[in-house]
Amino acid sequence: MKRLLALALLLMTVLSCAQAQESDYTPADTNILVACFSATGNTWPLAEYAAAYLHADLFPIEPETPYTQDHLDYGDPDCRANREMSDETSRPALAATVENMAQYDTVILAFPIWWGQAPRLIETFVEAHDLRGKTVLTFCTSASSGYGRSGEILSALTDETVNWMEGARFPAGTTAEEMADWLKEKGIAPFGPQTSFER
Repeated sequence: MKRLLALALLLMTVLSCAQAQESDYTPADTNILVACFSATGNTWPLAEYAAAYLHADLFPIEPETPYTQDHLDYGDPDCRANREMSDETSRPALAATVENMAQYDTVILAFPIWWGQAPRLIETFVEAHDLRGKTVLTFCTSASSGYGRSGEILSALTDETVNWMEGARFPAGTTAEEMADWLKEKGIAPFGPQTSFER
């Protein structure tokens, strides 16, 4: 009896967590989406800055099987991240997809840089969504590595109707103002009224 009660409580906890995760993304009346994969938490704040400036929806790109610290041990050639990046066909499964992608005209993709390019999970995301006719802008975070071939690799996964803009790399400490300035330079206009830090 105690074992059944414990299993019931565990199931309720899992369901509650799943519901909380689903409620993190609630589409609003905007035609801009910021979708972000943040393996260690460094990229997410910059995605939040971009979404706040653009009055955009913010979608967390998450793997079906979360990455652990051991999975990201780049010093171990057999760690999950290294195995995925060394295999061009690797496509880690997504925890969720954007069901209302047709709503958006502009998609901002944010991610850390792994081995000089976007993680394979971003390739999964691009292939899992219909981006035809949309403008896509990417940015990555990294302590030292550059943007690399990310744009070239990702754009090759879509057809010629997708307008891929040149992306950029930012350090983790990038401010909201710096992110807003970059988006202005790229010509990505906010949806609706201006934000308080827009100059």
